[in-house]
Amino acid sequence: MIVGAAVIELHVHASHSLKQKRGVVRSIVQRLRNRFNVAVAEIGGQDTWQRAVLGITTTGVDRTQVRGVLTRILVFIEDLHLAEVTNSDIEVLELCYEGRDDDDDDVDDDDGEPETEE
Repeated sequence: MIVGAAVIELHVHASHSLKQKRGVVRSIVQRLRNRFNVAVAEIGGQDTWQRAVLGITTTGVDRTQVRGVLTRILVFIEDLHLAEVTNSDIEVLELCYEGRDDDDDDVDDDDGEPETEE
């Protein structure tokens, strides 16, 4: 399984209050969720009028596809012209997953030894 994460720092030029900034951030977050089906959260800058940091994650089976989605998201945010992207970072990880067979159901979770019937 491939997991991609991006951190995107934004500067909201038109914002003169937290309420205005929240409206812009909420709009960006909703558009990202709708268009790209990713998890998005504001992870920094909550108490500032013009700065916001978004954390974005997605998963897939192909490293190139996951990185491509996150790169397209970055371009999409810039093209909205609602906020300036001042910094960004994209990381892609590969997590190992081995499928379980039905025979593995008899392993006791405490010590890893098979359970015995008495």
